[in-house]
Amino acid sequence: MNADSGRIEGLFNALCSDRRALLDPPACPEDGAAIWARAGVVVEPGTGRLLVATGDGAWDGDRFWGDSVLELMPGAAGLAGSFTPSNYEELEEADVDLGSTAPAILNDRLVVQGGKEGVLYLLDLSRMRSDLGATGGAVQRISTPGGDAVFSAPAVLRTDDETWLFVANGSATTAYRLTGGRLAAAWANETPGTSPVVAGGLLYVFDPAGGRLNVYRPQSGRRIAALPAGSGHWNSPIVVAGRIALPEGDANAHETGGVLDVYRLSSSG
Repeated sequence: MNADSGRIEGLFNALCSDRRALLDPPACPEDGAAIWARAGVVVEPGTGRLLVATGDGAWDGDRFWGDSVLELMPGAAGLAGSFTPSNYEELEEADVDLGSTAPAILNDRLVVQGGKEGVLYLLDLSRMRSDLGATGGAVQRISTPGGDAVFSAPAVLRTDDETWLFVANGSATTAYRLTGGRLAAAWANETPGTSPVVAGGLLYVFDPAGGRLNVYRPQSGRRIAALPAGSGHWNSPIVVAGRIALPEGDANAHETGGVLDVYRLSSSG
């Protein structure tokens, strides 16, 4: 959408993708394939191409793109690449959305996709483009800790010579290092978490069950702080300008009030 006018500049339908206009739902014979991950659309730096992941829905590799990672041309002008797990029918039947989380970009070639299945897929963008409309083709398939679903976006840390991926779910918080074009587990703990965030050289992970915000050294996994907080549900810490904002509570409970925690460095820190 045009930020100044609100006019729609481009549009892609995950179902009935041959239709380039907003659809009245009965106009498409299928429904589902929602793009509902909390990170939404991910923009590839330098190219303006868009990465999205879809939830349960029909798939045919032509017009219907349920349970898929899709690469769109800038402005959603068309489909450039796709990845669909070979077991997509099982995912749809069991309500195991691939798109419970959004793609995480590791570099200009590799991205990671999680999901409810309890699997991390390492994907090659060039292969997604050459295999457009096919199934399978992941570079690497890794089971998540405990086989638990991933509901929030992984975090990525890039240094001069290394790339790290941080994933949190209901079983653990885990760090992976990209080595030789593959992901290798670097450290893990048994502390659940949601929405890991890397900022200022530190890793922030909210533990919704334990009611605290854990702060780690990203490359060693050493916890340097456990900030008190209430319980929550997929809540995301926001780290900016020397402050951390963290909402408490569970919007799924339809509460009409809530608490926002704001932390800052102490004068001695």
